[in-house]
Amino acid sequence: MRTLLAALCLILAAGSGAAQENGDLGLIPEAIDSEPAGPSPPASNAHGKYFLENDSTLASTRGNLTAAMPPPSPWLNRTSLDAYDQWSVDGTLFFTFSDRLNLSETNGTGAPAETSRNDVREVYGTWEPASETYVEFGRINLKNGVALGFNPTDFFKTRSAVAQASADPASLRDDRLGTLMLRAETIWDGGSATIAFAPRLQPPRPLDRTAPGWLNPSFDQTNGADRFLVALNPEIGDFGPQALIYHEGERTRFGLNLSHPLGQAIVAYAEWAGGNAPDLIANAISVGKATGTLPSTLPVLPSTSTGRALQNDLAVGASWSSAARITLNLEFHVHQAGFSSADWRNWFAVGAADPAAATELWYVRGYASDQQEPMSRQQVFLRADWQDAFIKDLELSAIAFVNPVDGSAMMQAAASRYLSGAWTVAGYFGGTFGGRRSEWGSIPGAVNATIQVVRYF
Repeated sequence: MRTLLAALCLILAAGSGAAQENGDLGLIPEAIDSEPAGPSPPASNAHGKYFLENDSTLASTRGNLTAAMPPPSPWLNRTSLDAYDQWSVDGTLFFTFSDRLNLSETNGTGAPAETSRNDVREVYGTWEPASETYVEFGRINLKNGVALGFNPTDFFKTRSAVAQASADPASLRDDRLGTLMLRAETIWDGGSATIAFAPRLQPPRPLDRTAPGWLNPSFDQTNGADRFLVALNPEIGDFGPQALIYHEGERTRFGLNLSHPLGQAIVAYAEWAGGNAPDLIANAISVGKATGTLPSTLPVLPSTSTGRALQNDLAVGASWSSAARITLNLEFHVHQAGFSSADWRNWFAVGAADPAAATELWYVRGYASDQQEPMSRQQVFLRADWQDAFIKDLELSAIAFVNPVDGSAMMQAAASRYLSGAWTVAGYFGGTFGGRRSEWGSIPGAVNATIQVVRYF
């Protein structure tokens, strides 16, 4: 029991850093492993980028939680060696490699004071057997979707998150574990088409299992089931449509992406995915029992229907850009399988009445974070970014995920300065805000601050 709670503490409350490309990813406030948000320096050669990064985080916690949970560590330091490179063999064969080696030090959680971890994000080959036709094999970070705060059609995002300082969803999409797959793409005058197959290599890892060995590739996270994806991108005027079909296990989902410029400065976009599935609670408990994390006789808490129904995910929004290099994004998200107001009331009621149920209650929220799904059915996302703010090579940004029903929010502000071709410094300050029985006000992590220094080679 204590092992599971400690594991969930690291998954759910270590920091707002993974904050929600969806939902409760913001339960990870002090995770600090992202590429700097500031301008990238010139590569050391035609393709590669190598750097050494150090991130130090201080975090405060809130007590008197409705559902008991161990607090996150108040201090974390991570030193990382990051590498990205590409090589061409003969003009038709290319290789891509992306990797990060981390050494982390922490205190106050009962976790090891010092841990090491190597994340092989991508390693794959690309072959062009004919003009505008490509075949790729290896570990690939396959991304789909036109929205920013939540991507319903980004089907390969599940279980791929790695610790980061930045809560910016763009960083989460770029800096994550790829999936071992075979992918083929062809491009023609009227559009393009992609097909991908990712095989099952290992049984899915339970959420409560201790962290894998430092060289473990974590295929039990990214390749725990056979998965297929077909995507079609026709060219239709100023619209950027993409239709997708995705199949995993016994479930098939359909997706659609649309974008359209409105004048010179505004782009509107929408992203939808849907298919038959249980709701978040039932799915989480089912996976917990199947992987042995939860006892098979455990009742479903909070109580919910365990049947399948059509579940829709939607992200609709717009971005505005100015000549001063300011970009604003506003989005509204719908995750039909997520918590309703009644689900939240039940979650808090059970947590207050039965402390022994805390493990299962937090497991559901940990599962949402692990799958990179929103916890609630509705969510508002805001983002502001200003490049060359006030002075050259200074970038300022801020994001917020807001629950429109209870008014709680996760927010983060960041400042990054590219000092030279060799150095970047950045600062991140964020936190979760809301009432004791609100989505964001009910987690242990309260406020956190990170200082990041990067040395490029």
